[in-house]
This record gives sequence, C-alpha cells and structure tokens, in this order.
Amino acid sequence: MEFRIERSALTEAVSWAARVLPVRSPVPVLGGLLLDTEAGSGAGRLRISGLDYEASARIDVEAEVLRPGKVLVMGRRLLDICKVLPDGPVECAVEGSRFTVSGDGARFGLSVLPLDDYPALPPLPQVRGAVDAELFAAAVADVAVAAGRDDTLPVLTGIRLGLDGDTMTLAATDRYRFAVRTLPWKAAAPGESADVIVSARRLTEIARSLGRSGLVSVALDAGSAGFEHAGMRTTVRLLEGRLPRHEKLFALEDPAVAVVDRARLTEAAKRVSVVADGDSPVQMTFSRADASVTLRAGYEDDVASQRLPATLEGAEELTVAFNPAYLADALASFTGTALRLQLLGAGQRALITDGAGTGTHRHLLMSVRPQLV
Repeated sequence: MEFRIERSALTEAVSWAARVLPVRSPVPVLGGLLLDTEAGSGAGRLRISGLDYEASARIDVEAEVLRPGKVLVMGRRLLDICKVLPDGPVECAVEGSRFTVSGDGARFGLSVLPLDDYPALPPLPQVRGAVDAELFAAAVADVAVAAGRDDTLPVLTGIRLGLDGDTMTLAATDRYRFAVRTLPWKAAAPGESADVIVSARRLTEIARSLGRSGLVSVALDAGSAGFEHAGMRTTVRLLEGRLPRHEKLFALEDPAVAVVDRARLTEAAKRVSVVADGDSPVQMTFSRADASVTLRAGYEDDVASQRLPATLEGAEELTVAFNPAYLADALASFTGTALRLQLLGAGQRALITDGAGTGTHRHLLMSVRPQLV
C-alpha cells in the first residue's frame, strides 16, 4: 500500500473514524483503524474504518493511490501523529511490518496489526429516509440535555428516535425532566414508522460530526441504527427498553401561563444561581398585577434576586422553584426571543415552549418546593 494525501484531510478523516475506538479493550485489534485504498480512473479513494462493540464508523476521502492495499494500525497513535505532522502533502506506505507516515522532512513509523484478527464492520441497516443535517444536529442537542447519566438505568441514558410518516420525534428524560423535539423528515416509503432508543452520548457525537448541510440518511433495524452523510457512515447498537410516553405528562390541566423574554430570563437565572449552593433551587415568583417575575436564590445572608418583565394569565401570583442546573439546561436549549411557561404550581410539572407555543420543542421540568429566601 502507498498513497499521498493532504495532512488536513488525513487528520480530519482519522479523527472522525477514531471517535468510536474504545479507550481500553481486552481485544487489541479493536484499538486499530483499518485503512483501505483503491485506485481509480480519476482520484483514488482512502477508506478509514473503526469499531468497538457498540458502534462503528467509516469515512471515504480522496487520495492519490500509488499502490492499493489494506493496513490495520493503532488508531489513537495514528491520530496523535497526524496532529503533529507539518502542513502540506503526506506520504503513507506499508514497508514490511511497518506503516510509515512522512511529510516535509518528518517521518513516523507504526507497527502493523494482524488483519486476520480484525472483525468485519457491521452493515448499514435498512435506510428508512433522510433528515436535514442542521435540523437534526440542533434537535439532538436540544433533547440530549435531559438524558440520564446513570448507567444503572441504561434506557434513561438514551434518546428516543421515533418515526411516524413525515415526522421525526426525539425525546429524552432522566425522570426529573423531559425534553421532546419534533422535526420534518423525508421517509423512504409511505407510512414509515419506528420507535427505538439510541445512546444520547453516541447520537450527540454522530449528529455533531456529520456536517451541517445536506441530508443525513437514517437507517434502522431491530438491533442498530445507522447514519450516512457525505462519505461518512456510522452505526450504533440500540438500547433495550422504552422511555415513558410524554403525551399525558405534557397535557397540563388548567395551567397558569407566563411569557418572558428568553435571553433576559436565561441571564437572570445564571446570575442568581451564583449563590445557589449545591442543588438549592432558583425560585421564580410571577405576579400578574406587576407584570413581572422575580428570581431568587440562596439562604440567610447569601442571597440574590432579580426582577424581570413577564406576563401571567390564569393566576394572580404563582411561585415555582427549579434545580438551577436543570433550569439552565432547559433555557439554553431554546433560541427564540420569548419563552412560554405553563405552570401548575410548586412541586408540580412545568412545561416550557417557545413564546408562540408551537410545540416543536418542549421541555418539561419538575418544580421543587420553594425555600424561604
């Protein structure tokens, strides 16, 4: 094998494929990246692949292929080398039992791993349709903040990926909050439907890495999900179980409704949270008569407060309180100018949507009991 490629292109491709490599593995070859070259009538092709027991990644980039072939090398070591190579063209070749990488006078050698011991990459599941890359990345980021971090309940560390006709639904919950985002997508066949759980960490990495333009192909089968975009292909094993359905949780009966400027509320919550020790709550008191909301946090002499304009309908006054980190995550996931809060009262559910209440992005928080400030 021998090929030439720009250092930046090689680094980006190796970095993308190396995302899935395990940090530690009892099987050494799973720490490897498979480099496969193919000559063509025009530009040649370099394919870089990696996998572990949960996910796989494959990327194709153009390269000048002098001798086609395959080689398996330690992926993270190759990535370290790519990061320190001088800018410009890079020459790579297999020389006996060594893979060499050289450019602008710098030269590195890597041991070659046994190809026969490397497992085959899982195939891409059946393609169900496609979704806009930018919308998909934004939607995944919006709901991922509500996913659990406790691996003792694996299903709560996932994001529900639901397909129903021309609508994709993403949802996540850790039992204390619940985020849902719907977006349009192009189904491959009429009546396409699915309901699966994908690791929130894996799906976030995938959505971020696939680019911000064009369409992402979405593929699903009984055990895995696959995504493909612009020469990049990745698969991830599905999580077992189901998330609670959100429809009944989000149906609040006779709530009070408050509307407040998103940017000002986000900044005020961040400001007063400075004195909120641990998980002590941020308290929000809405007043219809004063058309305001007052945020408070802290205890005894260590306190903070800020008052903002806000409207309230359905109650004369209402006080709720939230975990400051959960509140910050929820507010940061919105981008509109105003937020609409449907409130039932202290210790009950609160539903946050954009100011128009369109419902494409909804975030449910459990209010805690306010403390005396």
